[in-house]
Amino acid sequence: MKKKIFIPIIAIAVLVVSSSFKNDFFEIAKQLEIFTTMFKELNMNYVDETNPAELMDTAIKSMLEELDPYTQFMNEQDVEGFKISTAGEYSGIGAVVRNFEGKLLVIEPYKGYPADKAGLKAGDEIVRIGDTDVSELKEEATELLKGSNKSDVTIQYKRQGELKTTTVTREEIEIDAVPYFNMIDQQTGYIVLSKFNSKASKQTKDALENLKSKGAKRIILDLRNNPGGLLTEAIEVCNLFVPKGELIVSTKSKVKKFNKQYHTRKKPVDTEIPLVVLINGRSASASEIVSGALQDLDRAIIVGAKSFGKGLVQRPIKLNYGTQLKVTISRYYTPSGRCIQSTDYWNRDEQGNAVVKKDFNEFHTRNGRKVYDGGGVTPDIAIDHLKDNSLTAALIENQVIFDYATEYYYDHPTSNISDFNFTNSDYQQFKSFVKSHGFSYQTNTEKALKKIMQSDEINEFGPEIKADYQTLLIDIENNKLSSLDQYKASIQKNIEDELIVRYFYRDGLYDYYLKNDQAIVKATILLEDATKYKQVLK
Repeated sequence: MKKKIFIPIIAIAVLVVSSSFKNDFFEIAKQLEIFTTMFKELNMNYVDETNPAELMDTAIKSMLEELDPYTQFMNEQDVEGFKISTAGEYSGIGAVVRNFEGKLLVIEPYKGYPADKAGLKAGDEIVRIGDTDVSELKEEATELLKGSNKSDVTIQYKRQGELKTTTVTREEIEIDAVPYFNMIDQQTGYIVLSKFNSKASKQTKDALENLKSKGAKRIILDLRNNPGGLLTEAIEVCNLFVPKGELIVSTKSKVKKFNKQYHTRKKPVDTEIPLVVLINGRSASASEIVSGALQDLDRAIIVGAKSFGKGLVQRPIKLNYGTQLKVTISRYYTPSGRCIQSTDYWNRDEQGNAVVKKDFNEFHTRNGRKVYDGGGVTPDIAIDHLKDNSLTAALIENQVIFDYATEYYYDHPTSNISDFNFTNSDYQQFKSFVKSHGFSYQTNTEKALKKIMQSDEINEFGPEIKADYQTLLIDIENNKLSSLDQYKASIQKNIEDELIVRYFYRDGLYDYYLKNDQAIVKATILLEDATKYKQVLK
């Protein structure tokens, strides 16, 4: 009787699964055939000449935009850039360069590297590389700056309206994961971990051991503005501070082989040394794995502002002709079981926009402290001016702070960091700079109101309600720039950071931080008070 019932059930289940697989396979094959036919006919019959490679690149990337921003198609140039970011080595001029509004700008030359030696400064606009006018190129212009070691490249650039030319000799560039470490005082060590490339754990270990040899009895690990990187390196960094065998992160996926638990595998450097980890809204991915795990295990106190909220794991998959697909394969979970992904790309609103999660679930650390999922890692001790706000983000994204810093740098020369002082008068000048350059941005409230104003429903409310909405929009626009005073602390910190890097390079900024950065000062005071430190963790 059992066989008579059980065997038909098995057969039906196999039939359903097989049928589902066939249906999926048929649908994929059908859509590929439609697309291939359409693509061929388009290129054969379109009135003007087309570039099949560009069309396909755009088509693929547009398709992936419907998923999440981390699932990406990488052409040959993208793959090379990805290798550089993970390996931390390449041959080039040694500078951060960015395309912005049709201009190729030097953002930051690295101290002692070719661009710096050749006299290039932040704010310089590169107009020609060798014989190539960069205005004729798009993102690939930056590829011309790379090349074989010891090869020369002639760069023509604009600085404050004046056209200049320099020759840069390319070198092997090593991108340090730990660009800086030092003693804050006789017992407190400070380590900056700026990215999780293949050097992250080794360089962090070397810095930790060096500081301990100098007398460090407590450590501040700075993960602010660290965008993440390799998952394995995040686990290895945690392993420096927690015993072998501890669960650091687990991943869950629809593909069973990607469901994994990652434990520490090595002997740690120090499981007892008091530790503070600094984070902010630009600490993401692997930074959140480290800060989230150390928080869940009550191994560190987290100080700063809520992190970015990226709880997704990507894996590069090789395709044909040197291209790759970087695809989101799973979500990751901290030891307490929380996923800190803040944006829901799979359940969008009526306008098709990804939804930011606002309902959070409660979890508990090893000592029973409450922590929450869904919105990034929340610090144990918050630093108010580090909190994200739309105005500061817009000023950074639109390079307003960057452009102001370029002008300020040439108008206020200084060679001694002790002489640097950004005054209230300077901030008033910045406000005038913002207004004179026509800076504008849209708040989320404005976006919502404008959608209402553009809908047919607004007419149903009557002319008075419509007029009220319009007046509200005008009032918001008029009062937005007054937010420059409301968010002064956050904005001024970003201005000062940008300026100090201009004058004294990245090392100078970290030297300045040791005594002047509010988060570091607060973390240092906390570490000095052993009783308070233990109370927070309990």
